Amino acid sequence: MCAYLFVHFKEKRTPDGEQVYFGISRNGFDWESVNQEKPVLWSYYGDKGVRDHTIIRTKTGEFVILATDLSLSYGMLNQYQGSWETISRHGSKSLALWRSQDLINWEPQEMIPLGNEHFGCLWAPDIIYDQHNEDYIVHWSSAHADNNFGPKAIYYARTKDFRDFSEPNILYKKEDSGVIDSAMYEENGLYYLFVKSEGHPANIILLRSDHITGPFEKIEAFDHGMGELETGVYEAPTATKLADNRWALFLDFYGTKDAAGHGYIPFLADSLASGEFTRADTNFSFPYGFKHGTILAITDEEFERLQHYQKQPSEY
Repeated sequence: MCAYLFVHFKEKRTPDGEQVYFGISRNGFDWESVNQEKPVLWSYYGDKGVRDHTIIRTKTGEFVILATDLSLSYGMLNQYQGSWETISRHGSKSLALWRSQDLINWEPQEMIPLGNEHFGCLWAPDIIYDQHNEDYIVHWSSAHADNNFGPKAIYYARTKDFRDFSEPNILYKKEDSGVIDSAMYEENGLYYLFVKSEGHPANIILLRSDHITGPFEKIEAFDHGMGELETGVYEAPTATKLADNRWALFLDFYGTKDAAGHGYIPFLADSLASGEFTRADTNFSFPYGFKHGTILAITDEEFERLQHYQKQPSEY
């Protein structure tokens, strides 16, 4: 794999922002938009908007996108009465899903009901392949009736085909605060889990485990590097391994009232094991504010196909 795809949404006040956007890069540093900065996919079901995208290339070669089923543009002033608490407790119990064989032609949107009446809204899905079980772990954050829909935890379900899923279980729960926005990666047989901690510290933390479903322990060296960041303004960690074997970690900065000022800040590390990430703004460029997404390694052929892709209005 020689190039990268960033699947994300835009922080806009209009419904077109909460859809599926693509950005591409040859090297993971310099990014350009796909489809002239317009959505590649549009959500017509559930809340009719999607956020917090993730994508995976399955072992059969199929591409799968999952996303939070939520539109603030339509819903915040409508069914949610301007309340994040109402969204957290009464938001969608499903995730939006799309499938493709080539990143260009996508099957119709599906809604995957992973939650039940005991769950609040299902936020920010992520996917990792479990080599030992030969299946996929989909993990997300939710409030739950167990603590009266208080601080959120990370839950997961298993699937082999993204059609049938196991019952949800807890992946990680932090005793002194809620956690959201999980992203997991494997390095040398160990599993590394980035999450946004909502307190103690109110920042991104990095956890490690011998097993894909935990238990996880915190990597203190990562806290030292993140300690220089302003708390409470970063979320949605996503990472990718670069061609030179370094890891690039992207944190979504939302510490501005200007929606156009939102976007990812990059950090670099020699390994996940070290936990030592260094901010690297000057090394990266983005055409606009990417919002809460996931990076996938793609081939040069896939890059060129996406680079020339344009979707006509009649195709939505």
